Amino acid sequence: MADGNGEDGSAGIGGAGRRNQKRRTRKDLLRAAARLLRDGDRPSLEQVAEQALVSRATAYRYFPNLDALLLEAALDIAVPDAEALFADADATDPVARLERLDDVLHAMVRDHEPQLRLMLALSLQRGLSDDADVPARQNRRTPLIEAALLPAAGTFDPAQLPLLRDALALLVGIEARIVFEDVLQLDDAAAAAVRRWVIGALVDAARRPPA
Repeated sequence: MADGNGEDGSAGIGGAGRRNQKRRTRKDLLRAAARLLRDGDRPSLEQVAEQALVSRATAYRYFPNLDALLLEAALDIAVPDAEALFADADATDPVARLERLDDVLHAMVRDHEPQLRLMLALSLQRGLSDDADVPARQNRRTPLIEAALLPAAGTFDPAQLPLLRDALALLVGIEARIVFEDVLQLDDAAAAAVRRWVIGALVDAARRPPA
C-alpha cells in the first residue's frame, strides 16, 4: 500500500511535486470519508484509509483524529457542485453568476458555521506545526469562482482574470463571515450588501484597461 506522502524516493520529485502529491492524498482521504458517510455509516479511520489506499499512519499525518476528518468530509458534501450550481443558469453576466454563487455559499456557511469555525481553528493549529508541507485544508472556493467566471472569461484581460479570481476568494467563506459578524458586527443583510458591492467593483476593475 502506498504511503501517500510522496516521499518514496522517486527521482525528480521536488518540493512542488511533493506538495501536489500531499494535496492529492488529503483530497483522496476526504473523498473516501465522504463516500462512506453517504452510505450512512460512521467509518473508522482504518476504513477511510483503506478506501483511500493509504496507511492508517498516513491518514493521521493529514488529520489529527477521526472527528477532524469526518468534520471536513461532511463539509465537502455540503459544498455545491459547480456544474449543478450553474446547470440551469442562462446568464453569462459574471456579476449575476457570482451573486448566485455568493448566495449559495453564504447559505452553506451559515448552516454549517460551528463546524466551519472548528475546521478553521484546526487549520490554524495545523499551520503552526513543523510539517508545513502537509496542506491544512482544501481549496473548495476557487473551482466554484472559476465556474462562475467561465462564460465571460474572454471579456477579461488574461492578466487580470487570476487577480479577480483570487480577490473574490477573500470574499466568500467562513473567514469573510467572521469579519462581517465578529469584527464589523454586521447583520446578514448588511453583510450581503457589502459583498454585492465588492463583487461589482472587482468585476468592473478587472474589465478596466490597464493604465
